[in-house]
Amino acid sequence: MKQWKKMLVVGMVAAGVVGLVAGCGSDSAKNDSTQKPKKIIAGLDDTFAPMGFRDENGNIVGFDVDIAKAVSKEIGVEIEFKPIDWASKESELNSGRIDCIWNGLSITPEREEKMDFTNPYMNNDQIYVVMDNSDIKSASDLKGKRICFQEGSTVDLALNKNMDLRHSFGEIKTYPDFTSCFLDLDANRADAVLVDGILADYYMTKSPGKYRRLPEKLSTEPFAIGVKKGNEEIVKMLNEGIEKVKASGEAAKISQKWFQRDVIG
Repeated sequence: MKQWKKMLVVGMVAAGVVGLVAGCGSDSAKNDSTQKPKKIIAGLDDTFAPMGFRDENGNIVGFDVDIAKAVSKEIGVEIEFKPIDWASKESELNSGRIDCIWNGLSITPEREEKMDFTNPYMNNDQIYVVMDNSDIKSASDLKGKRICFQEGSTVDLALNKNMDLRHSFGEIKTYPDFTSCFLDLDANRADAVLVDGILADYYMTKSPGKYRRLPEKLSTEPFAIGVKKGNEEIVKMLNEGIEKVKASGEAAKISQKWFQRDVIG
């Protein structure tokens, strides 16, 4: 009888130990899941001035980079920028090689099917740019002309929704970056570039009197940060960080530095 009681007590103690260990493991996993990431890797096209590009020393700089630094301080998480192939940005995100896409990324219905977005932080127009001495005065003059834009950009998506316009051009050229498009424009290998307005403004500021934007625009789209589907924690964290940067006035200072006006919505 005593032996039976002894075995019962030992069994109850062992069960209690197992339960305690299991309980500790559960609490630990819960804590791990709520911890902030040590670092957020943000993918960008490092030729997309003034949002994110390399300066004369090879450092990645730009409006989005400065905003990210300010957000990083607010949320207490390092944000590191990593150059990617813009045409493969969705693959880079879904593979986990980057945690977000932060580089003048427009929200479109097509992209919303592939990724989640933070709240928009600024608006941007898709516009036509020609050489200042060009005979082209309006978008209607581009019928049969040579058009250039970035591969995988929202220009491509917008033209796919307007096939009559797309087919009205004589030739369409695409490159991995807009810099190559402007080189073609300079060399008379293209008649116009379809490009983000903020990038066009930057090019025209750097080379006054060289380029001219046509009065029409292809579309207007909001910029936001793209995040892998289902990663609600990073979306929430970045939204809160941007709101704090706006409230502190830091976002307005960064806007003045790059655009001479407040562009943050």
